[in-house]
Parts: sequence; C-alpha cells; structure tokens
Amino acid sequence: MPYYPYLIIGGGMTADAAIRGIRAVDSDRAIGMVGDEPDPPYNRPPLSKGLWKGAPLEKIWRAPKLDGVQWHLGRRIQSLDVARKQATDDQGTVYTFDKCLLATGGTPRRLPFGGDQIIYFRTLGDYRRLRALAERGDRFAVIGGGFIGSEVAAALAMNRRQVTMVVPETGIGERIYPPSLVHFVSAYYRQHGVELLIRASAVGLEARGEKLALKVKMANPAEEREIVVDGVVAGIGIVPNVALARDAGLVVDNGIVVNEHLTTDSLDVYAAGDVARFFNPALGERIRVEHEDNANTMGHAAGRAMAGHGEPYHYLPFFYSDLFDLGYEAVGELDARTQVVEDWQEPYRKGSVYYLSGGRVRGVLLWNLWGQVDAARELIAESGPFQPSDLKGRLPRPKSGD
Repeated sequence: MPYYPYLIIGGGMTADAAIRGIRAVDSDRAIGMVGDEPDPPYNRPPLSKGLWKGAPLEKIWRAPKLDGVQWHLGRRIQSLDVARKQATDDQGTVYTFDKCLLATGGTPRRLPFGGDQIIYFRTLGDYRRLRALAERGDRFAVIGGGFIGSEVAAALAMNRRQVTMVVPETGIGERIYPPSLVHFVSAYYRQHGVELLIRASAVGLEARGEKLALKVKMANPAEEREIVVDGVVAGIGIVPNVALARDAGLVVDNGIVVNEHLTTDSLDVYAAGDVARFFNPALGERIRVEHEDNANTMGHAAGRAMAGHGEPYHYLPFFYSDLFDLGYEAVGELDARTQVVEDWQEPYRKGSVYYLSGGRVRGVLLWNLWGQVDAARELIAESGPFQPSDLKGRLPRPKSGD
C-alpha cells in the first residue's frame, strides 16, 4: 500500500504543474502521480499545432521528473475514499495520502456510431495514430468546426492532405466568432483547399476495405452524402471527468467545485485544470477552463496550496489558436450570442472583438494582435458600463516602458 504525503490523480499538464508547485515549497516529501496514459506528462497544444509544422516530437515533453516523485503510468484511479484518505486503481493498488489533487481532465464527447474507427483527437496516442494515417493516406474528414476541429483540419491541409470538414453550424467558429468573421474564416479555409460542408451532420460510418465511408446528412434533410476517406477525426468537445469526485461524495456542477484555494468540500482534496469549476472575481461567476494556460497556472497554484502556501486563485486564463497563418489569443467568455463589437485595424487580419453583456465586457478576442492579454484582463475586470463606441480603439495599448 504505497503512501504519499501528496497524491496527484491525473498525468497531464495540470498534474506536472502541481508537482512543480509543491516542489517550489516542499523540496523533500514524496509525491505520487497516477495517470491513465502510458506517456509521462507532455504539452498538448503542439499535437494540433507545432508538430504539424515540423517541430520535433521531443519538444513536447515537460521538464525532467523531479526528485522524490513516483509516476504510476497507464493506471486509472477507480475509487476515492476521502475519509480514509485512500485511492484505489484499476489494478487493485491502494494509495494512501495526506493531500490529494484531482487533475482528471476531461473525456472527448463521442458520436453514437463509428466506435474506435473515429479519432477523438486529444492525446499523444491520438496524434501518433493520425500522423501514421496521414503518412500513407491523402484524404480525411474532420467532424466539428470548433477549437480542435479547425486546428486539426488546418494541420492536415498544411501537410497537403485533402480535408473535408463537416460542420453543423453556418461556418467555422460560429459559437465564438461574429458572423462576419465566421464567413471570412470559412472562406479562408476553402481558399486553402479545405472542403467545408456547413449545416451538415455526420450520421454514420462504415468500413470500405482500408478506407472509411462517412455518411453525412446535408442542410436539406432529404440529401445525404458519402465521403470515402483514409481517416476520420472528431473534435466535438469534452466532458469533465467528475465521476471519481461524485462517487466520493464531493460537490460537482459541470466540473468539480472548488473554493478560491482550490480545495473541494473535503479540505485535503484539491482539484485543478480542465475538471475544476472555480469562482472568478472579474467575471463574477464560476467558470471551468479547458486550456493550457489554466492547466499550468492553476496546477502550480494547487501544488503550492497543498504544500501550505496557498493564495486565492483569482487568475483569468487566456487561450490561443493557430489557423494556417492566422492566430489569436482570447480572454474571458467568447459567446457570439452576446453583444459583439468588432474593432478591426485591418479587416479580419488584425483587430479586437469584444463581447458585452449587461454593459460589461465579458470576453476579448485578440485576432493577430499580440501582447494585449493583460490589457484585456483589465478591461474585463472594469465595472463599466460600456457602450460599443467606448471600445473602438481601446486596444492595443502601449506596454509599460514603450
């Protein structure tokens, strides 16, 4: 029965950041990490970005393992007893702990057909599988026009593969981009050779020898199309892995609910990363963030808190994406259903998009506009009220010292 003063459940970026947060405070006491992937911690963003642009695979690995840390890879914790401070994995090993961090991440949403023939792109294993298919095949279907779908489609197209995107909305990024930008990005993808099927839904998949035939219901419900491809990728969001916490009696609500010190309602059990739902003062509500910046900052903060040096986690994370030679950074809530204000320095090439609700800025999209994340955070924290005219020319702001 292994005992660890600090037990971390999860083996991703959040878990690794937490280990480094602990070690920033406590250099001696043992740390155990249990992760269900066979690989040690790695950076996820390059899987759909840099690795397709020639970056070497070895660049994804996180910093070397620190002293006093024991990795248990390829294992899944199946039960957690918070009262007895025990966790049991799928091989029957029982771990005891003083403090525990739940960094269990999320699981991709799945379609009701296709099984494992569809790549639900999230892990290094998924990247390796898709890369192998791309090395011998030339045509691919990507289901979904959101964050992962748009990145994977661009990555494959940049590697001279024929790509068909199946998007249920009117275009790429409809849930977060204003309509004019949706139209521009969708046209931009078509200019780069991507076939875009809008208002379309994938409804079935069957094998055709070494190929796959994806059945697609088009905008006209009576119209159905079949696409024969070498591989199918789906990026339709993730579901936070809360079952372990829920079964242990912890509070869950679209994630594991934590306080400002990242503890659950069991004070020696913490949660961080994709799975954690926390209160953000700038937005005035609980949020859950599924991106790299939050994994790193929240994981590190949780590690420090576990080691006795916690501070209130009031950080508002940012996220970013690369789409061919376009790119953006974003902060806060990007919801195209809110009041959207566009402020272009160069239409659809460089500018800011603001998302307002109740006279307050809830989110900022920085389109090919760099170095403005902190200014965007400050704007979101302001009480307002703002009118659309107040935001024209608001960003960029000169950096201090410029």
